[in-house]
This record gives sequence, C-alpha cells and structure tokens, in this order.
Amino acid sequence: MRFRAAVLRSYEDRFAVEDVLLNTGPAEGEVLVRIAGCGMCRTDLAVRRSAGRSPLPAVLGHEGAGVVVRTGGAGTGLTVGDHVVLSFDSCGHCHACLGAAPAYCDSFAALNLFGGRAENAARFTDATGGALAPRWFGQSSFAEYAMVPARNAVRVDPALPLELLGPLGCGFLTGAGAVLNSFRAGPGDTLAVFGAGAVGLAAVMAATAAGAVTVAVDRHVGRLALAERFHAVPVHAASADLPARVRRLTGGGARYALDTTGDAELINDALRSLRPTGRLGLVARLGATLPLEPGTLDRGRSVSHICEGDAVPGLLIPRLTELWRAELFPFDQLIRTYPLADIHEAEQDCDAGRVVKPVLIPDRPPPA
Repeated sequence: MRFRAAVLRSYEDRFAVEDVLLNTGPAEGEVLVRIAGCGMCRTDLAVRRSAGRSPLPAVLGHEGAGVVVRTGGAGTGLTVGDHVVLSFDSCGHCHACLGAAPAYCDSFAALNLFGGRAENAARFTDATGGALAPRWFGQSSFAEYAMVPARNAVRVDPALPLELLGPLGCGFLTGAGAVLNSFRAGPGDTLAVFGAGAVGLAAVMAATAAGAVTVAVDRHVGRLALAERFHAVPVHAASADLPARVRRLTGGGARYALDTTGDAELINDALRSLRPTGRLGLVARLGATLPLEPGTLDRGRSVSHICEGDAVPGLLIPRLTELWRAELFPFDQLIRTYPLADIHEAEQDCDAGRVVKPVLIPDRPPPA
C-alpha cells in the first residue's frame, strides 16, 4: 500500500512529506494502524544530533494514536476498528519484560533507537523502492499509517479524543510515570520538577492528582505560568540560591526531584534541593560527563535514571485517560495540532519553545 509520511533523509535536511510504500501486510503479532495523530517528542528531534547512530533515511514519530485497520491474526488481542495508543517497543521475553519492566528491555536500544527489526527492512521503502529505516520506536508514526507490534498498542475507549492521545505513549507517560510509578508519590509528599516542558508538566499534573506538593523550576515565564495553572509553585531557574528557595518552599527539602533538562548545573541544584534520603530522577539522556558537586549525595540522597516512567503502557495509559476524564490530568491543554504537511513549522515551534507538545494530524488518510 502507498501512503504519505514525513521522511528525514539527512541530519541537516527538513522533513519531507512524500509517498512511501508498505510492501506486505501485518505479520503474526502485528497490526496496521491508521494514524489519527502523532506527538512530536524531543527524542525525534535529537536524531539530528545523534552523530550517525540513527540510520537515515527514516520515518520518525513514536507518539502515535489511531485505529486498527488490519491485524496479523487473533493472537494480537486486537480487532479491526479498535482505537489504540502506540508506545515503545520491547521484546516481551527478556528478564526485564517478564518482570513488568519493559522500559528496561534487553533489546530496548536495538528495537527503538536504531531502526528496529532489520529483518523486516525491505518491506518499507520510499516511492522509488529506496530503503527506509524499518521502524522507529516500533512505530514510525509521522505518517498516515504505521505497522506496529500489537505489544506496542494499548486499546482505549473510542469516546476519547483519539487524535490527541498519542503523547500518552511516551512524553506524558514518562513524566506521569516518574511520579506515579518510580516515586509512588502521594498525599503529603513534596516534589521539585526541574524543566516545565511536556515531560515536566505531565509530572506536575500527576503529582497534583496524587496529592503531592510540587515546585516547578524553569527559565521560561510562560512555562512557569502553565505549571502554576496545574497547582505547582513556580520558581524561576535564575533565582538567587535556587536550592535554598526550593527547600524553603518544600518544608526543609523535597522528598523527590525530577530533572527533565539534562543540564549539569540544574541537576546539582536539584540534588541540593532534596531533604535527607531524597531521590532525584533523571529522564533526559546526558550527552556528556555529569560532574557532581561535593556534598550533593550526602545524607542518603540518591540519583538514578528513569526510562519511560517505569511504565507498563497497558496499565498506565488507561490510568491517565481516567485521570483526564476526572479533570485531574488535563494533558490536552499542552497540545497544539498541526497538519502533517506542516511538520517543519511544528519542529521549529518545538525547538523555540513556542509550543509544549506539537501533535501532527495526517492530511488525507486514504482508505485502507
């Protein structure tokens, strides 16, 4: 079948919306999904800075949501017409996957970051037959259609606004999961969130829903205003003696801190903002050595990386949609939609911080 997709051909080029070809139907355990909307995540944009580690040309996009139009057999557990949110790929049989920790799958990097499932590369090409990297995060959903492992697809209520749900598969899942799964924050807990982008604001919303007291730190006044709308105490990142101010606002130090920036200075500030035995979670991939200042890990403080919010997507995504229904997780307020054809504008707005979460809507979904 032929359909439209946004192809990134080199690390310097714009995305080009062009025809691509899917040369086979779904294999056993796969489903074909007509994409209703796909979030743009900074992980997609970071491919430009990956120093050749991500194969190009490729169709990126890993926060898709859509409707199942074909299945690879009854074993998928899905049927034609099901509404699904697409999340990250995992093997399903390694120690981590069997232990309900698919974000730490032994094959995570191979399946998600480096093209995925090379044995299926020939079935996905451009209109001239040129090879495309076969599957980004199990999806490649900057497109009208995506072929995905059924394991990636989480069925959702068709009454939900499907075109807006894609970011629940990664960015919002990561921030909310860090709070609800990794920290297990609850009433009376204190949380400091460093970086009020899509992941950080999802963490703020989840913390508020859980009854925690939250401080949000950012350099952008507009992002701080959003955090305040979601009941966090806003603190400018340039504040004098930032750690002391956060400790004061959290009654002696935050029990948990989440850094979404990857900035070494802010990470050290986050550690100094913690109370004794406090925990800092990092979600950004660090591009350089992280120097920790003396004393930052004293008195039982700890730091660890959190991948995909420690989530089992099939459990957390329904929980987040129910919180949305209860008006406790208003993630839709962070979204601005763009036609797929305007992907370059969406990327520019995302890079410049003019939008928290762009969502791309396919221009003309043809009949399956």
